[in-house]
Amino acid sequence: MRELLNKLRRYEIEIRKAITSQMQGNFHSIFKGSGIEFDDVRSYQYGDDIRTIDWNVTAKGHGTFVKTFKEEKEQTVFFILDLSASQEIGTEGKQKIDIGKEICGVLALSAVKESSQVGLIGFTDKKELYIKPSKGLKHAYQIITSLFNYKTTSKKTDLNQAIAFALNLVKRRSVMILISDFIDDDYWKNLKALSKKHDLVIIHLFDNRESNLPRLGIIPLYDKESGKTHWINTSSASFREKLLDTFGSNQNELQNFCKKHQVNYLSINTKENYVPMLIRLFKLRNKTKAKSV
Repeated sequence: MRELLNKLRRYEIEIRKAITSQMQGNFHSIFKGSGIEFDDVRSYQYGDDIRTIDWNVTAKGHGTFVKTFKEEKEQTVFFILDLSASQEIGTEGKQKIDIGKEICGVLALSAVKESSQVGLIGFTDKKELYIKPSKGLKHAYQIITSLFNYKTTSKKTDLNQAIAFALNLVKRRSVMILISDFIDDDYWKNLKALSKKHDLVIIHLFDNRESNLPRLGIIPLYDKESGKTHWINTSSASFREKLLDTFGSNQNELQNFCKKHQVNYLSINTKENYVPMLIRLFKLRNKTKAKSV
């Protein structure tokens, strides 16, 4: 655990320094939201969120105007982390579940240093782990320790139920960071509701084996969620094509959803270094959010 904490602290410092440097010393919170308190209106600029257009002022015929908001002084950050068995794919120590937990830890450390409250919802096909939002470095360490020590009571996935739980639980607009492989169905309606109610960030974890298994002939594949073993011909052209198409279709659908609903989206391969990717994501968030202030 000590080695893990040291690793996460190094990553957090790397992210913070990179963003501070990019903002030329004027550090913007990587969790900066759009605010909840109305401040004023200004002329529409290219790239502004169309949801902030003030139609009453615009209707007066003097141009298009958008609402601006005072930044929330006390931001709440919630992690919604998939703990189901489908996350247990990848090499030892670099499985999707490992990467997801590390990302929660790194960003929790960043959030508490910005005086944000941080909470966590861990789920399978039910609520597994809930940590109430709070502040401080001690709280961030509690989140990290709880995550890495927790043993799930189920192996299945119910993304829709997890999102519904978050919608009912978190009433105040917050930054919601949803981390999953999104291997599930029928969650789009609740995901749309979550994107409207909160400042949503989607982190999509995947492993190369989900789209390109080695050609090993006929082998048994164990489904961790169902507990069943299936014999699959991994050298079959039709199987390999279906595997690739299923993964590609799922990823494209998720990307298109995020683009349509102006949700921050990041896909992370278990083989990649996720730190530079998080830096790019939050640089983009700072740039985008700054336009609405």
